[in-house]
Amino acid sequence: MYDYDLLVVGSANADLVIGVERRPAAGETVLGSDLSVHPGGKGGNQAVAAARLGARTALLARVGDDGHGRLLLDAQRAAGVDTVGVLVGGAPTGVALITVDPSGDNSIVVSPGANGRLTPGDVRAAGSLFHASRVVSTQLEIPLETVVEVVRCLAPDSRFVLNPSPPLPLPPEVLAACDPLIVNEHEARVILGDALVSERPEDWARILLAKGPRSVVVTLGAEGALVASGAEVARVPSVKVEAVDTTGAGDAFTAALAWRLGTGDSLAEAAAYAARVGAAAVTKPGAQESYPTAAEAEAL
Repeated sequence: MYDYDLLVVGSANADLVIGVERRPAAGETVLGSDLSVHPGGKGGNQAVAAARLGARTALLARVGDDGHGRLLLDAQRAAGVDTVGVLVGGAPTGVALITVDPSGDNSIVVSPGANGRLTPGDVRAAGSLFHASRVVSTQLEIPLETVVEVVRCLAPDSRFVLNPSPPLPLPPEVLAACDPLIVNEHEARVILGDALVSERPEDWARILLAKGPRSVVVTLGAEGALVASGAEVARVPSVKVEAVDTTGAGDAFTAALAWRLGTGDSLAEAAAYAARVGAAAVTKPGAQESYPTAAEAEAL
């Protein structure tokens, strides 16, 4: 019996958001909206998204001993996330600088701060969390060596989900553990590198599978997603909604998919559910505050 449906190992950032009519060109200054500060980070986002859906969720992360860190801890606890694994101190809390244009698209620059101090030793010290978790999910806003240690600390029967964002070349040990590896178009292109010999997402998925993951999901924005496992490659349709802000929608998708895989859903079933959760998230501004409950996701 697992204590947690999902353990998220990853980043926790304060999102500093400004709305702009358009992004500035090099050397140009544009005026934007008032600055708003929200709890974020890919790890923090995934943990809140899963907890909102009803998953028993824990977060392993590091924040600074500052106002942003307290904001993030309060947001996790309010969503029902167990923060026993959140370490405090060592550097200022990570910050994401986000601009959002009128179409809802965003551009993000991240200052890792304390996220860069989440070490392999921190992971080893949290061994009890890994053995208590059915699914473990992580991203690449923490050091790659720490992600490698996550793979080495997995319990024998747990499932590992990775969204390699921001994308980096991945060692074989990490790729072999992914079930699934979740990438968007940009991440797929970076990871494939010279192996990118086609413009068809179906081909990307097959080539990625050949690199070692047990399964692959390629998210395609408004076009839905594509799932690949073994010889099977299938499309998952999107849910049509009017996008207000796409910030954090990919994190909501990943969290929902990871949780539903742990409940026994097939990869295609979990991805279809995750597509509804991601669609619900883009209909509201912000990241964590936009994440739906299970009832709101089902309503789509």
